[in-house]
Amino acid sequence: MTAPVTRRTVLAAGLALPVAAQTPGRAGVTVGFTLNARVLDGGEQIVSVTLGTARLGIDPASLTAGAFTVHAKAASPIPLAPDELIFSEYDVDRPVTAARLDRHGDIVLDLAHAEGQVGGGTLGYIANRGRNVRLDLTYTITQNTPLRGRHGRPISITAFTQGRLSNPEVDAFGHHVSGSGMKYRLFTPGERGRPLIVWLHGGGEGASLPDGYYDNETTLRANRGALGFATREAQRIFGGASVVAPQSTSFWMEDGPRFAPQIQEIIQDVVRRHAVDRRRIYVAGCSNGGYMSLKMTTTYPRLFAASVPVCGVVASLQPGGPRLITDAELAGITTPTWLVASRDDTTVPPEANTIHAHDLIPGSLMSLYDQVVWNGYRFNGHWSWIYLARNDPRAGGTRVWQWMARRRR
Repeated sequence: MTAPVTRRTVLAAGLALPVAAQTPGRAGVTVGFTLNARVLDGGEQIVSVTLGTARLGIDPASLTAGAFTVHAKAASPIPLAPDELIFSEYDVDRPVTAARLDRHGDIVLDLAHAEGQVGGGTLGYIANRGRNVRLDLTYTITQNTPLRGRHGRPISITAFTQGRLSNPEVDAFGHHVSGSGMKYRLFTPGERGRPLIVWLHGGGEGASLPDGYYDNETTLRANRGALGFATREAQRIFGGASVVAPQSTSFWMEDGPRFAPQIQEIIQDVVRRHAVDRRRIYVAGCSNGGYMSLKMTTTYPRLFAASVPVCGVVASLQPGGPRLITDAELAGITTPTWLVASRDDTTVPPEANTIHAHDLIPGSLMSLYDQVVWNGYRFNGHWSWIYLARNDPRAGGTRVWQWMARRRR
């Protein structure tokens, strides 16, 4: 249920410079470039572009923010019907805030980016399908003024070739597919016998789209839910931990009882391959994944050392319909549980879901925020997973990551 906003990139040719700007110095220079991304709390954005200019010997004094223009176009990777609405497609110039050389001698163009900013995201949200998709990105770079080489010669780049999308946090998670066909991403710190954290995504990051679109990407790019546990701070708190993020073939609430064994299969495979400490397996998830976190602890009561469902669904999806998780199931949960939600969540109202679950789960903790605000920016009230990803929930002086790390099955 995440609203953001495959490495699907295409080649983009830069516009030629005026003849007067090309005639001196080296003509016909072509360079490749990399799109550098970062996952903000509201989703992934392209924050800079790196031009492969190391071989050209650029004089850094000749670099200015106005030396290049960066144009970005983002489009849906799958065909859409005329009446379908996708959020966060764009066709805009990206403001260049700074130009610099990195330690290799490549030019880095820093781009304006911020929470809620349109025109830099990597994901689009197809409204009627409730799904995020990786947008096809086409970046076009134009050099506006000649640069100088270290020996004073002018350098004009006449063509630019788009390369890969780089995000070190996301790229640290390997791509995998389970025996039953469920895709997942896995971060491992390289040590054996460590704990395992299972992150279960929201509805927006599932599959069940036309043309076989099942990307194994949006689970990490839509928010920092899984990435937070792979940060240096979290790894220090947990003493090093593997982090696994399965991706539903549709959405968890469609059929939790069917998905539970598939998730358990992934967990057991990771445990076996990486000698995970079986006493320290933790599960957390948001929205659809908050529901699935609770479902996993009702289905496998002896598997997890702790559970953190965020804005999880337990009530019926239809008025008067059966609960997704019954009161008896909630009352029977024995896994230590810490629930997180925001009072202004209109997508999954906390009273019938998080608060109701807290009232029934024996010994559970709950962090109930008034709204979702981080670094001065107010997010949609449904996005309370931001607080878990930032280790903000606390009880009795203990923060949620530390509480999780101390639990043993």
